[in-house]
Amino acid sequence: MAFEQAAIKIEKQLEFSKLQAAVEQAFLAEKVEKFLKQLDRKGIRVREFDAVLSARALETVVGASAAGSSLSAWQLYQELPLSDQAQMREFYLSKLETVGIELRHKFKKLYQYY
Repeated sequence: MAFEQAAIKIEKQLEFSKLQAAVEQAFLAEKVEKFLKQLDRKGIRVREFDAVLSARALETVVGASAAGSSLSAWQLYQELPLSDQAQMREFYLSKLETVGIELRHKFKKLYQYY
């Protein structure tokens, strides 16, 4: 029997989906390198999701508002309850692992743990 992660219901679906769309856009093939360059310029490691949000790095890459919302990505994240925030961090971490090996190597400093 394989491990299966338990599904946890999203409480604030609208805010979650807007923030999720912004994260997905940042990791699109045509935008991911710009996103990683932005993090590099600001000295933010790719796994530091709170720092990414507070530096408005998503907005810089995907546009002024996160996926059509009047709120910033940071504000959308703050609107979420803790369980939704945890799921958003997991989603973000799973997306950053989809970045191609050549970009990971180019931005290896951002991907280092320490």
